Amino acid sequence: MRVAAPIIATVLTLIVGSILFAVLGYDPLATLSAFFLAPLNSINGLSELLLKASPLILIACGLAVGFRANVWNIGAEGQLVIGAIAACGVGLFYPDPESRLLLPFMMLAGALAGMAWAAIPAFLRTRMSTNEILVTLMLTYIATLFLSWLVHGPWRDPAGFNYPQTALLPATAMFEPFDYSYRLNGSVFITVVAVFAMWLFTDRSFLGYKMSVSGAAPLAARYAGFAESSAVWIGLLAGGAAAGIAGMAELSGPLGQLSPQISPGYGFAAIIVAFIGRLNAFGIVLGGLLMSLLFLGGESVQMTLGLSASLTRIFQGILLFLLLAADFFIFYRLRRIPEHA
Repeated sequence: MRVAAPIIATVLTLIVGSILFAVLGYDPLATLSAFFLAPLNSINGLSELLLKASPLILIACGLAVGFRANVWNIGAEGQLVIGAIAACGVGLFYPDPESRLLLPFMMLAGALAGMAWAAIPAFLRTRMSTNEILVTLMLTYIATLFLSWLVHGPWRDPAGFNYPQTALLPATAMFEPFDYSYRLNGSVFITVVAVFAMWLFTDRSFLGYKMSVSGAAPLAARYAGFAESSAVWIGLLAGGAAAGIAGMAELSGPLGQLSPQISPGYGFAAIIVAFIGRLNAFGIVLGGLLMSLLFLGGESVQMTLGLSASLTRIFQGILLFLLLAADFFIFYRLRRIPEHA
């Protein structure tokens, strides 16, 4: 039933979506077709599906490491932004812009920046018992405001017609596309490596086992000598590194420069992806593809039917709500308690 819950939630999301479209005065079948089928009817659509699924899967893999231990990193969006900023700084100001080491250095900078940003709530949680949910979330707003200040101020491209964006990165700082007709590029291989790394860590390592025990049975983990602080640090740093690399991959992949729109909300959507995938590496792949399709579907109905792209967020919210509801009825049973005379 745990495996069936995401499938049930997805089917119910389609039903609720049909009702929503009917209430808005649209043909439900035609609208759902435009939302879920039209984006996949071309090679470009399939390449965009993989392109958008890549950062979602990558971030979700990092978050799932912490979620297994009940370490709730809700600030992956901010860690993605900080990772993109650090990677962009290396790309723009590296002394030798023709160096082949530029792209690896940018990836390293993105990972370290994401980890550093996640280390703040890790330190506060382990030393001061603060709530990592609130701290990671608030740090997201700081990161996005810092990004806005950079692209409107010191890093703004003087030849960019006053747009809030940096100069274009050099060619050596960009991932090579598989085909120049499409945007899909070599950054997807990072995600493939991350999926297998997460699987090895969570399902084949003793440290991953300790993380799972810490989440499922905290008292038993404490009795066995598993330190809670190490689970917090590992969980948050893994999520920060994955999000930072995802920010670098977006920068060096389809975008090529830093702007306030570096992410359409991948950091928040990846939370849903992690739970759709049951915190399992290969389940996350399927969840990432589904969430990517929601992003593409929102763009599709906006262009073909004139509907708001906010439908993507609506479908994401409905899917998460129904997934939580399905989990509730799996883990709990409603029982009528007779009144005492």
